[in-house]
Amino acid sequence: MFIIKQPDMPENKRIDLQASCTIPRMALAEESASISPEIIVIAFVLIVLAALIAITVYLATRRRPAPPMQPIAPIRLAPELEHELRHLIAQRQLIHAIKTLRQHTGLDLRTAKNIVDAMAAGHDLTGHPHIRPPMQADLATRVRELLQAGRTEQAIFLVRGETGMDAQAAERFVASL
Repeated sequence: MFIIKQPDMPENKRIDLQASCTIPRMALAEESASISPEIIVIAFVLIVLAALIAITVYLATRRRPAPPMQPIAPIRLAPELEHELRHLIAQRQLIHAIKTLRQHTGLDLRTAKNIVDAMAAGHDLTGHPHIRPPMQADLATRVRELLQAGRTEQAIFLVRGETGMDAQAAERFVASL
């Protein structure tokens, strides 16, 4: 029991703190022991929101694997385009060369860059997987060229090698030209 005594305070005015404080202390203990349902719901909603934000941040910042590359059909470089690309590479305008190649062929950025880099390094493009060799003349044109040069036997061998014809059929084909 606490009694506050002040020197000039009469006896009848003394305050008994223990008696006056016990009731509010008990009421305070009862209030703190029971948490209202509204506070529980608010706390639950805040925890769920924090978890959703954390998941969203995680999903937004994680690295995704690159999509598989689609196979690219080989292209033919027109002689004019190849000449322009070599000219741009000689002037050290590699970005412009890549842009020009992409505009003329529709290649993706990575493939176009690889081709321009190979050209800049002086590599022959005939073995590049995305470049087809220049178009050759059709069989009949090549046979005519051989015949004009007086190489009839080579013309027959050429026809047999590319078509699988027997010797007589190849000779008839060459003679018909």
